[in-house]
Amino acid sequence: MQALRRGIDLPVRRLNSSATGIEVHKPSASSSFGAKPSGEHPHRWYERYPRALPVGVFALTLGVTAISVAAVEHAEDGREAAQLSQTTASISSAIERRAGSSAMSLRAGAALIATQTKFDPATFGLFIDQLGQEGRASGAEGIGWVARVDPGQESAFAAEVRASGVPGFAIRPDGAAQGGMDRYVVRYLRPATPRNNRAIGFDMASERVRREAMMSAAQFGRPTASGKIVLVQEDKATSPPGFVLFMPVYSSAAMGHHLRGFVYTPFNARAFLASSVDIDRMSGVGFALYDGDAAPANLLYQRALAGGPVRTETRHVVVADRSWTLVVSIPDGTLFSPVSLMTLLFGLLVATLLLVLARLVTQQASEDRTTLEWFEQQSSIRNSLVRELNHRVKNTLANVLSILALTRGRATDLDSFAQSLDGRVRALSATHDLLTQSDWGSTSIRALIEAEMAPYVRDQSGGVTLSGDPVMLAPNDALSLGMAIHELATNAAKYGALSVEAGRVSIAWRMVTAQIAQLDWAESGGPTLDPVASRKRGFGTELIQKIVAHELKHPVELEFLPGGVRCRLMVAVREGGNFAMREQKPG
Repeated sequence: MQALRRGIDLPVRRLNSSATGIEVHKPSASSSFGAKPSGEHPHRWYERYPRALPVGVFALTLGVTAISVAAVEHAEDGREAAQLSQTTASISSAIERRAGSSAMSLRAGAALIATQTKFDPATFGLFIDQLGQEGRASGAEGIGWVARVDPGQESAFAAEVRASGVPGFAIRPDGAAQGGMDRYVVRYLRPATPRNNRAIGFDMASERVRREAMMSAAQFGRPTASGKIVLVQEDKATSPPGFVLFMPVYSSAAMGHHLRGFVYTPFNARAFLASSVDIDRMSGVGFALYDGDAAPANLLYQRALAGGPVRTETRHVVVADRSWTLVVSIPDGTLFSPVSLMTLLFGLLVATLLLVLARLVTQQASEDRTTLEWFEQQSSIRNSLVRELNHRVKNTLANVLSILALTRGRATDLDSFAQSLDGRVRALSATHDLLTQSDWGSTSIRALIEAEMAPYVRDQSGGVTLSGDPVMLAPNDALSLGMAIHELATNAAKYGALSVEAGRVSIAWRMVTAQIAQLDWAESGGPTLDPVASRKRGFGTELIQKIVAHELKHPVELEFLPGGVRCRLMVAVREGGNFAMREQKPG
């Protein structure tokens, strides 16, 4: 047993060289031992100029970043210009649609009034009802009637109006029309609010801008907008500006074709624009609407943007035969848009990383040259490698001799001796292969069991079931567990579940504590086993219950039940750094 312990408990050395497994001292670059003349290893250009490559890569990356930022800024500028153009077109179209809608209402009113021989308050109320707007289109102050009053008929007209229920009616401003011209007096304006009642009796022809608009409408027979004015309804001359739409009304041919007056709609400029465009929700957009050219004296309405540079676009709008100017503004972009700023920061980060990487490459190239010279001196360590190999071979031979001695003491004939010895040596070899693959580091329980059970899985397809968590074992513990699994499998193949087609072996393991793993071996479906008392105790049983239990440092529960063998082993799970043969090689 002491020989077996010496064979299994291999000496573990922690070695530091990833290339050889032996701790050696790396000579400095200035060491002359075994060094070749410098002429045999000419330096490359990036070794002669170690800063040229990092600086060049950094400059190239910054150049690409600058081009990318310029492209992004150009695209952003085009996007802002397209957005401004689209916004301006949308606002101008909305204004023209709104003016067209009002003009259509006036045309309908003019057609209705032209058919009436008498136009009293009741008829005007019917006209408003038929329009269905209660005299107030969206954004307008209302709809009214301007009656034509011939020269010299002012007093009679005023008396007629007062008699119809408007006491105190008078035409204003006072005085006769200039040059004997007709007067055009506001007779009705609905809705009849106190504000609108201020306009009743006002002579539209007394004011130049209104008079010119009416004459133009009468000349061409279509709705015409006035210029910039302050509505009569306003109580102050400094009130917000507005304008008026006039539509001429002529009597029918049967009544003698002549101008009877005008259907009109007064507008407050801001209310008109608000009814055309939802300006309150268009945040970040400025407006300026001018009657005619974009001059301060012609300004109808303005909403300026607060501070900062702006981008503007100007467009001419036609409202009822009158040209207006619309100026729309949006904030001009900052020096860098968010996308450009992100691109710039990302480019700087990449340039910095590439600078560091290039510097590391040049530094690594210099170190590699020193390392190549160092590897030329490594022949001196071969003796150490030979000694290490000789030590491991002796340990393996000690294991074989221990197994040989114990097997010989239990063998009854040469064949049984050879068969038992062959199987145990193969089990030891399989475990050694796994440990060698892991550089005598940790070994998976599953891989260990699969290696030991491989012959039986091929012979009995589906007869072996493995289940458990990933658990890694130290080399010594893996050797001991491998021997135990081999003995259990051999016993099952000879006398137990693996000796018949219907037999099954279940192997399950789990962590019972942070340092202990429990493995359960259970057989079923095999031949009925003899009672324990009548069985002869074999080498496998002694190996498991004595040697393996001693090596694993935990007792082994082994039961030969009539239904099959049951075995429970407890295996220590140690930290990898306590048994690793060598450091992990760098990737």
